[in-house]
Amino acid sequence: MTIQEVGSGDTRVRPIKLGGALITLVEPHEGHQVDYNRWYERDHFYSGCMIGAWTIAGTRYVATRAEKAKRYPASSSFAEDTAKGSYLALYWILAGKFGEWIRWGTDQVNWLHDNDRMFPHRDHVHTLMYKLAAEQHATEDGVPTEMALDHRYPGLAMVVFELAAGVTPDRVAEWSASRPLPADQLVGFTPIPLLQDAPSDVPRDEARDRYVHLYFLEEAAVEVWDERFAGLGDEFAAAGLGQVVFASPFRATVPGTDTYTDELW
Repeated sequence: MTIQEVGSGDTRVRPIKLGGALITLVEPHEGHQVDYNRWYERDHFYSGCMIGAWTIAGTRYVATRAEKAKRYPASSSFAEDTAKGSYLALYWILAGKFGEWIRWGTDQVNWLHDNDRMFPHRDHVHTLMYKLAAEQHATEDGVPTEMALDHRYPGLAMVVFELAAGVTPDRVAEWSASRPLPADQLVGFTPIPLLQDAPSDVPRDEARDRYVHLYFLEEAAVEVWDERFAGLGDEFAAAGLGQVVFASPFRATVPGTDTYTDELW
């Protein structure tokens, strides 16, 4: 059934379907966090991503020093210092148009560089495209995956797994489905390398054995971290699936304000 064939008001076939995401974790230089926050949300959030065709939604999260205190491990193949990465931006891309969007996004950011529309006082901790791999919901009729970013969940937990040799994403999805869901919904992704002509300030991460979980919560992630997420890495390793290389709680930003810019470190 095509989008055109869907009956009036019939969303049972999910006419709008998530295909993938851009996940970007950035650390502003200390002393420049207010300017960075304003540049990103008032310019780059839109000019770098949201104005592109096939972008379903976008949102931003922040890790204050309270969230960073809960992160683990301290260092890994994901980042030399996992305490870095204060701002997390997420963008949902429509299924069937992901490759086209990646090409547009690369060209667009290169254009922004050429036209002096970027911000020099920040470092990319991790920026990569991801393909949708799994979905899990606490309730059958909960917030659809495609609306997760627009729902503005106040809490988010991001967990990056490095898979052991021979472990497939399907096995990770099975493991996750077999245990209690610690959030209102979970969206899982596998990585897609950046294009060769992507901007040089974005570090290349060619790891193909990664799997990312985004856990969306109706409460502050830091408040439930110890109970629901602190032991996740040990559980994953005990199952023989690999190891957690980054795990962190985040809280939603307050768009149009400088809220939390004085709590990053």
